[in-house]
Amino acid sequence: AGEIIVPFFQEGGRLTMDNIHYVKDGDQLVPAGATEFAKDKSFGYASSHIGDYVEEKTQGRYTREHCTYISLDDLRALRVEAIAEQLQQVQDFNKVIVNAVEYVDIKVFVLALLQAMEQGKEFMFRSAAAVTRVLGGIQPKPLLTREHLRESASRRGGLVIIGSHVNKTTQQYEHLRTSGLPLQFLEFDQHRVTEEGGLQREVQRVVKEVEEHIAVGQSAVVCTRRERYDPDTYDEDEQLRVSQAISDAVMSIVAQLSARPGFIIAKGGVTSSDVGTKALQVRRALVMGQIRPGIPVWLTGEESKFPQLPFVIFPGNVGGEETLTDIVQELL
Repeated sequence: AGEIIVPFFQEGGRLTMDNIHYVKDGDQLVPAGATEFAKDKSFGYASSHIGDYVEEKTQGRYTREHCTYISLDDLRALRVEAIAEQLQQVQDFNKVIVNAVEYVDIKVFVLALLQAMEQGKEFMFRSAAAVTRVLGGIQPKPLLTREHLRESASRRGGLVIIGSHVNKTTQQYEHLRTSGLPLQFLEFDQHRVTEEGGLQREVQRVVKEVEEHIAVGQSAVVCTRRERYDPDTYDEDEQLRVSQAISDAVMSIVAQLSARPGFIIAKGGVTSSDVGTKALQVRRALVMGQIRPGIPVWLTGEESKFPQLPFVIFPGNVGGEETLTDIVQELL
């Protein structure tokens, strides 16, 4: 058995060449280890080479030398049999690193993968959505529009909840704040984590204001205070505990809502995951499509807190400066 690592995510500008993962920033490709994401106190890393990343994150349990690398040269030369043989040789849960810059690279890799699996090989995947789409034979479809979404959205006010602190998110928030759209902006002060019961009181305040706006058809934007709160400690467990407490508080804003919004946009990877699975209690959803590249929309299942609700999952580091504004305008 082995673990296949495929961070390729074309819609989000994530490409892998010569085993180095890059993040597209405008017209530039920046090695992942040189981005702001690599500096995260809880989830940071130093390596752009994925083999080095594996060794770093597993603290040497799995080494760069023992990784299997699927090269762009072999993928582009359609050496499917040779790649399948590489996969057959993987043992002891070692890592398979797939280079890819276009969807065609993933399609060729999947052909080899299926051959290896037919021979009884088993793998776990750590990947972006591209592999799932190719394995499932899901064809591209046009981006969702107001017409697709208003069938299930009501005229109630919607909720935009922003937890991510990456620079791109802050730029998108500022663009939205100055857009002139009819929105009510509320700040959630996560710095109150230092007070006994401070986060709980802050959640109650924000929930009350959001419900007042939704009740009269106004859409609310809740954004965490842009000055990131970092605990004054080098204890990684304590840093993670504080980060989790803040994340749980942001999620509970949605969990405590009694007024059903017309839609929810969750901005940030952890934020959207927690809002979807914990606050909305989604166990089964229809993926309607993408409202913008790399930004999917779920229609929540009947078991969820708000059934049949359009839920936009917006990663923190995806889109341009105007993308959040465009999506909100599409849903108003």
